[in-house]
Amino acid sequence: HTGDRPFACALCGKAFKQSNALASHERVHTGERPFACRTCGKAFKQSSYLAVHQRAHTGERPYGCEACGKAF
Repeated sequence: HTGDRPFACALCGKAFKQSNALASHERVHTGERPFACRTCGKAFKQSSYLAVHQRAHTGERPYGCEACGKAF
């Protein structure tokens, strides 16, 4: 709760509270995309982006409209 951000990017100076947030941010500068889809090979900077992408292959539609029931 102190607001301290001890993990700073060496390239732009942006600071973060957690080291993993800095590591994720650094991919903006490096272009690294370490999370690859096993089905098509498309790669992503964050694992959460890969998880969303994988729904294109599985057909999963986890969200549903309460009004009409349509899933997306």
